[in-house]
Amino acid sequence: MSDTSADEEIRGSQDGPGSAEEPSVTVRPADRADLLDVLRIERDAFSEPWPYAAFESVLDAPAFLVAVGEVEQRSASEEASGEKRAASREGVDGPQALLGYVVGDVMPNHGRDIGHIKDLAVRSDARGRGIGRRLLREALFGLALAGAAVAKLEVREGNEAARSLYREEGFEPTRRVPRYYGDGEDALILVVDVDSWYSTA
Repeated sequence: MSDTSADEEIRGSQDGPGSAEEPSVTVRPADRADLLDVLRIERDAFSEPWPYAAFESVLDAPAFLVAVGEVEQRSASEEASGEKRAASREGVDGPQALLGYVVGDVMPNHGRDIGHIKDLAVRSDARGRGIGRRLLREALFGLALAGAAVAKLEVREGNEAARSLYREEGFEPTRRVPRYYGDGEDALILVVDVDSWYSTA
């Protein structure tokens, strides 16, 4: 995340483009009780994380969503044998954990409102299950219902996993922003027509 544009960066979920949707995962609006878990994922996922106050300020956003479900944990012996077991820890929704989140908002724009996917992350031990894709799609539905005609996001030029996901969901690059991020990496601005996306989703 850029030090000067803390609320303007889309993050890569790092779910592969062929990830299957996880049926045991629930996506719902975020609430205040989720914020510490959201912040933990944020800090683990990104070198320039949003602060707690940034998430607190977008609790009413139309597409601040969280994915909750069981986390698959593997012991050393299970790693060797390939067996999996589901973790059971108490969370907001009972024996489930917060697996990822997305933040999306709508900006008025003279009758053609713009949706903005600002942040998206999946916890490292839940990647590869299609959770990032599901969060993105649910956010786009939410932005459509909130009146967005188009949706945009920013992505690091070198984040191939995220760029592949967005490309498969219909996002197209419109421009490059040089040195957008704090480490000097360029950002690509990607845009999708929400009505067209909605009609094919």
